[in-house]
Amino acid sequence: MAEETGLGYGGGGEAADGSVGLEAAIQALNTIIQLHFEKILEKKREVDEQKKEMWRLFQLFFLFLAVVLAAQLGAPPERLQCRHCWAPIGLLSLGHLAFYVAVAQTLRCINGFKYQRRCHKLTLALATDRLKLLKMRFSSYSAVAAGADPPPVLPRDFEIHYQEPPDSYLGKFKRSWAMHFGFLMCTFGVMVSASVVLLCF
Repeated sequence: MAEETGLGYGGGGEAADGSVGLEAAIQALNTIIQLHFEKILEKKREVDEQKKEMWRLFQLFFLFLAVVLAAQLGAPPERLQCRHCWAPIGLLSLGHLAFYVAVAQTLRCINGFKYQRRCHKLTLALATDRLKLLKMRFSSYSAVAAGADPPPVLPRDFEIHYQEPPDSYLGKFKRSWAMHFGFLMCTFGVMVSASVVLLCF
């Protein structure tokens, strides 16, 4: 009988129906909150690192474009003819392809980390709300029944499942992909047009 009382009314153990004491439930929720808070900070650092990598890719890419364009402008006009367009256009095509693959991979990592961070934020918010409700419920209970042991906490009151955002959240990532793809296509078109204008007109 003493063992059942210890398990069911705040003794910190687990009863046959899975219920635990108030302190154990609060400790479990605090652990979940701490874990997901650390994961949010970790994902933010990873996103920042990927953004720095993206910035380095853009710097290298525009340096490459500047070198190609400077080579065209610096070449003697008598040596450049319209049939020479294929060389810079081929270089631009290869450069754009390599840059696009690198950007696509970096964006995939950024979007993946952002999605995971969003999941951890949702889980953290749910755990925080559950902890507040638990404390409010048992503070009102203790005010009514002063000196009595609080009732056991059922698993549904402190078990937190990993949360995921709605499908509409993924639309933001698709728009990001579309914007970067459009930017690359515009840059490619401008450079090809500049090559044709410089060599043929």
